[in-house]
Amino acid sequence: MNIIEAFHVEKEFNGHSILKDVSFTIEEGTINGLLGPNGAGKTTLIRLLNGVIDATSGTMNVINYDPKIQGDKIRNMAGIVTESAALYHDMSAWDNLVFFAKIYNAYDPKRIRYLLKQFEMYEKKDHLVGTFSTGMKKRISLAKALIHKPKLLFLDEPTNGLDPEGINDVIELLKRINEEEGVTILICSHVLHQLETICDSFLFLKEGRLIEQGTRSELEEKYLTEIKLLVETGLQPSNLQVYKGYPYIRVSSTQLEFTLDTKGQISPLLKEILNESWIYSSEITNRGLETLYFKIRGGDHE
Repeated sequence: MNIIEAFHVEKEFNGHSILKDVSFTIEEGTINGLLGPNGAGKTTLIRLLNGVIDATSGTMNVINYDPKIQGDKIRNMAGIVTESAALYHDMSAWDNLVFFAKIYNAYDPKRIRYLLKQFEMYEKKDHLVGTFSTGMKKRISLAKALIHKPKLLFLDEPTNGLDPEGINDVIELLKRINEEEGVTILICSHVLHQLETICDSFLFLKEGRLIEQGTRSELEEKYLTEIKLLVETGLQPSNLQVYKGYPYIRVSSTQLEFTLDTKGQISPLLKEILNESWIYSSEITNRGLETLYFKIRGGDHE
C-alpha cells in the first residue's frame, strides 16, 4: 500500500521553476532516501508533501489526504525533523516534549518517558535543552516528532552538524523506530553514503527533476555494468593481467581486484581461486550509493 503518491508535481517561485514534473510513490512501512545536491529541490518537495506550500501543478496523496487542501490532517499524522532542532532552549527536555505533546492533543507521560529512554536521554530529562550538544538536540527533536505516534516521518538533513558517532546513533535510532513502530520514513540528504545501509529505496533529484528511483538492487541491476571484486588471497597468478579468463589488477601483496561482467561470475571465480589457494575475504567495491549516483547523474542528458 502506498502512503505517498505524487503525479507530475511542479513548483515555481516568482517564475523560477523549482520542481519539474516529479512523479513517485512510497510504500507504507519503508525507509526512503530523497537524495541530491543542495538546491535540487528536496526541502521544497518535503514542504509540498506536508501541505506547508502548494504545488503549482500536479497532484499528491499523503496518508490518503490531499496536501493542497488537507495539510492540517497530514501534519497531525506525520512528524518532521528539520535541519534546525526547533526546540525551546530555555525549557527542559521533558517540558519540551510535554509542550509539543499537548499541541498534538497527545499528552501521555508514559509515551514521553518511553521515547526519552529509547533515545537514551531519560537521565537528561530535567536539563535545559540549551545546554545539550547537537547530537542530543537531534535525539529530542526525533522524540518530539514521534510524540503523537505518527504514521509518517519526514527528516530534512537529520545528520547535519553531527560527528561520525552522532550520525551512527541517529541512523540506528531510525532503524529502530521503523522496525518497532512501523513508521514510514522519508529522509532528505545530500550525504549519500550515510543512507545506503538504512534505506529500502531511493529517489534522486537533480535540478528539480526526479532523474531516477528504485531499490538498491534495482539500481545496481540497471547501472552496475561491471563488477569490481576485491579478493584478499594468497593466490599468485602466473599471468599478470588475467586469471582463468578474469581480468585483474594487483592492489597489494595479498589483494587482487577482478573485473567481472556480472555477479553470477563471482562464485565460479572464488571456486577457482580456492582450488589453488586460500581466500580471507571478498568484496564488491563499486556498489556504493555514491558510485551509483554518479553513474545515474552521468546518464542524465537534460
